[in-house]
Amino acid sequence: MTWTTLLLMLLLLLVLLFFTLTRRSRLKREPPLDKGIIPWLGHALEFGRDAAKFLTRMKLKHGNIFTVRAAGRYVTVLLDPHSYDAVLGDSECLDFTRYAQVLMDRIFNLQLPLDQPAKAKETMKRHFLGMNAAALDSIISRHLRALLKAKTPTNQKDWKEEGLFHLCYSLLFKAGYLTLFGGEQNNNGADPSSVYDEYKKFDGLLTKMARGTLRAEEKKTAHSVRKRLCELLAPAGLTEDPESSPWLHAYLQLLQEEGIDREMQKKAVLMQLWATQGNVGPAAFWLLGHLLTNPEALTAVKKEFSQISQMETTEIPFKDKPVDTPVFDSALQEALRLTAAPFITREVVQEKSLRMADGQEYLLRKGDRVCLFPFISPQMDPEVYHEPQKFKHNRFLNEDGSVKENFYKGGRRLKYYTMPWGAGTNGCVGKQFAINTIRQFVYKFLTSFDLELCDPNASVPEINASRYGFGMLQPDGDLLVRYKPKNKD
Repeated sequence: MTWTTLLLMLLLLLVLLFFTLTRRSRLKREPPLDKGIIPWLGHALEFGRDAAKFLTRMKLKHGNIFTVRAAGRYVTVLLDPHSYDAVLGDSECLDFTRYAQVLMDRIFNLQLPLDQPAKAKETMKRHFLGMNAAALDSIISRHLRALLKAKTPTNQKDWKEEGLFHLCYSLLFKAGYLTLFGGEQNNNGADPSSVYDEYKKFDGLLTKMARGTLRAEEKKTAHSVRKRLCELLAPAGLTEDPESSPWLHAYLQLLQEEGIDREMQKKAVLMQLWATQGNVGPAAFWLLGHLLTNPEALTAVKKEFSQISQMETTEIPFKDKPVDTPVFDSALQEALRLTAAPFITREVVQEKSLRMADGQEYLLRKGDRVCLFPFISPQMDPEVYHEPQKFKHNRFLNEDGSVKENFYKGGRRLKYYTMPWGAGTNGCVGKQFAINTIRQFVYKFLTSFDLELCDPNASVPEINASRYGFGMLQPDGDLLVRYKPKNKD
């Protein structure tokens, strides 16, 4: 009885100590605090299940800034786009790399020095911007053309049916893999179909890995798939022959110079595969899905592409000179507004006084996280966009056909009116390469193939709500389409 009593007393003391250490109340000048009713866990379940729905509810309850508890962490969410620069412009009190390190470890079992991502970004800039960008566009165009030709021979007369999401994701992933990882003749890497099949398994578990919510069997699968992908990617970038990817070779050289061992290098390459290939396919799916279900929009984009096609003098579109495609650009931007939903997260490394655009000041505690979620505001904000849930292909065009860049909230022009590529120092370096790739893919499909919905009354599928926060959203289901090469007679 004595030992039982002592154990119970010890357990009670530990519980009391836990609640004492984790107890938190709102201090003066801090944002509204909402801890939820479940100790320690707080709002983690609702946050992970549907972040947009949860944060919209919190915004209605607390306003444009509030702090929530989620799995023992306190996250201050800022939803006023006029105030985003107060976070994006502060690299002294707010740090991007620490939370990125947490995700790298959870998802890829990867540990890199804190300054490594910044160095890797500089390497990427040298290879994805300027003259090198044109070379990449040319290479991926060639791979897209070869993949489409292999998929649908020119003598094919019958319709081929397929899910649009699978079609877009698989083709663009393989083209991107061959361009950036596999070598132009595939002599430097694994078969792209094998890589894609394993990658899709990995991608399906990614959000659970990031949140640390994998079940026992899922942990085994994640470990196995990650190991297999690292093996498949291992040869990529090791040589400097003409068929290799200069960017990947330079990236591996950087890792070697910093003393990163070979096993960690493999995991770093897998991380780059996800970073470069995880969003382009889904983005192309949403764009084509919205075009196919909006005849007026599809007609407008086809008309613009037809004019370009008539002027083409080379086999590769968009290669030799810049092509002006305002209608396509607007339609793509609109699709991204509806479906790009990354979290922009910073770690508070020094206590910070955050001054909002309306003059209010709030204190951010050291050790907390700050999160911007542009999907809610500005992207889906009815004050910024009329009928924000609807796809309007010309939303980013003025009446005269010029690019529209003036959007307002509270009577003030917005600097950030849509943010699919992030912003500030951590904006996406590969933005233009991704846009050019999607443009080439859609151009090729709409000018060289007959493409239509299997069910003329079908609509774009709902989004998978569990993927909020991780770049492009993915559909909960697919959209069945059919296609065949155009009759050239």
